[in-house]
Amino acid sequence: MYSGPGVKTDPNYPIPDTQRAWVLGNPGELKLINKPIPVPKRAEVLVRIDAVAICATDLEIIYHGPPASIQGGMPFNKNFTPGHEYMGTVAALGAGVDEYKIGDRVTVEIHAGCGQCKRCREGMYTACHNYGLNYGDVDKGHRANGFTTDGGFAEYAVNSINTLVRISDDMSDEEATLVVTAGTAMYGLTELGGLVAGESVVVTGPGPIGLLGVAVAKALGAHPVILTGTRDNRLKIGLELGADHVVNARNEDPVAAVRKLNGGKGVDYVVECSGAPDAVNEAARMVNRGGRICLAAFPGKPAEVDIAYIVRNNIYIYGIRGEGKSATHRAEAFMAQKRFDATKVHTHTFALEDLPTALKYARERIEDAIKVVVKTHGHAAINRVAAE
Repeated sequence: MYSGPGVKTDPNYPIPDTQRAWVLGNPGELKLINKPIPVPKRAEVLVRIDAVAICATDLEIIYHGPPASIQGGMPFNKNFTPGHEYMGTVAALGAGVDEYKIGDRVTVEIHAGCGQCKRCREGMYTACHNYGLNYGDVDKGHRANGFTTDGGFAEYAVNSINTLVRISDDMSDEEATLVVTAGTAMYGLTELGGLVAGESVVVTGPGPIGLLGVAVAKALGAHPVILTGTRDNRLKIGLELGADHVVNARNEDPVAAVRKLNGGKGVDYVVECSGAPDAVNEAARMVNRGGRICLAAFPGKPAEVDIAYIVRNNIYIYGIRGEGKSATHRAEAFMAQKRFDATKVHTHTFALEDLPTALKYARERIEDAIKVVVKTHGHAAINRVAAE
């Protein structure tokens, strides 16, 4: 029988003895097993996972390892379950939890900092100094589900209450998985200056974060919002999400095009979501003097950067990780108010048992896949429709 010190359950939300969960073996090797259901501690809840979206970072972890760190090293062959962009239903409460009740629908942030290091005390829990120190005899209280602790390619997960965002019944499961993606875009704009009404913004790279970056910037009142990329189908979605202009970098010089579109002087902000080799240098030449650049992508290789140009033009560069400073709450508020339609980036849905196929769609961009969602309960038929 499921239990733990001070844990509260509800017979209306029965918890089985085990769960189905995908675990990572060697690089690229996942298997579906039965795994014990974790028990929440103080200030934690058990979430019944209802849907989880696939992120490009999941693919990096599954095939290469970083940025995951399990038991102080690479995640392979450690019974580790990846996946981090999930939503679900609160199924059990840890000791002392009264901020949520069993049955609440929630979406989640990834990171719960230790709460005691310098960065956590500043509200920068995605830069927690005790990142990954939660194994062996050391437990600093840090969690990054899908990175340092078990994630969402499963039926249940434990989450700190600090990572939860309550959602209404009006929001679909699929849309709720996208709150964290919109939250990352929101975090980037928060670090660049918060309210950007009337400011000019370029978003480079029309992946899920870039596309929702366009939506969030427009919702914050930015003008103009310019999206650059190389895929016309994604640039079209950017227009639907609020971009004032789009630039296909295969057809024209994106720096020259951006400057022309904004009167020749460059823009106030660039949110770099492409990870392209020359992306930082192009971003620096897109912003005006004193402008700001947010780096939100993980480039595959180290890049050469023209630092002298950045210094001469007093350009500020910010790196962000994830969706810090409670940005998911602000993103969810925009989505709940229908300020933009995040579901435009959701393209495919699969069942939990078909995760390998879902990962293939995401990795190879089959059928122009952008955001692929996996559902855990009673959705086997959806996979057949998506794969036809």
